[in-house]
Amino acid sequence: MKVVCIGAGNVATHLSQALYKAGFVITQIVSRTEENAKALALSVDADWTTNPDNIEDADIYIYSVSDSALGEMIHRNPRKNGLHVHTAGSMSLSLFEGYKERGGVLYPLQTFSKGKAVNFKDIPLFIEASNADDLNVLRELASGISNKVYEASSAQRQQLHLAAVFACNFTNHLFAIAESILHEADIPFEVLRPLIQETIDKTATLSPREGQTGPAVRKDFNVMNKHLDKLTDHPEWQEIYRLLSQDIINNHRG
Repeated sequence: MKVVCIGAGNVATHLSQALYKAGFVITQIVSRTEENAKALALSVDADWTTNPDNIEDADIYIYSVSDSALGEMIHRNPRKNGLHVHTAGSMSLSLFEGYKERGGVLYPLQTFSKGKAVNFKDIPLFIEASNADDLNVLRELASGISNKVYEASSAQRQQLHLAAVFACNFTNHLFAIAESILHEADIPFEVLRPLIQETIDKTATLSPREGQTGPAVRKDFNVMNKHLDKLTDHPEWQEIYRLLSQDIINNHRG
């Protein structure tokens, strides 16, 4: 099974390398950035190009590019044969309609950074295809790199992506705010790691709602007002604090 990987960013890098380690043949890396294309191609023993017109013939074409660039890359790939697959959580399978005969989706529910290794075997992969045969092809490919392969429609995947933004992206932004608050008091972020880990571990035995703690769930307005006073120099953080605290209160009425 010959695979062409289109993209050389975070998702493309981890996915291409996972496929390569699992024994799949990566024939080519396609990226607008020559440096990125070369580096990723070298790591998976593949050719590379920055010109979509030079995309080689393959069994599967995997598009791991930004949502804004996805449609353009699908249109610019001159290859009509093979199975064309994107990895975007928020984009529909219907993107391929009118351009490619066979389309699919392989969505890894994980956060990726080039410098941080991940174990693909533990990453949930959500697959979708336009017919049963191609779904089986995707299942074979996905099962080669992960032990957690699920079918999901475009609508379900979009809900997954939305949930992931709350669970991961927004949470990480709150970590960044917490780090800045600690920095102002000359306290290292490391002191929060046990708290963060316990918060995550608790979700294995309690629902997030059951595990909620803190001044908002206790309706301790005295503490909350003190916190808001300390955020006077950061009105944007004050607003986040107010919104989240009020939402916690609303979800724990009665």
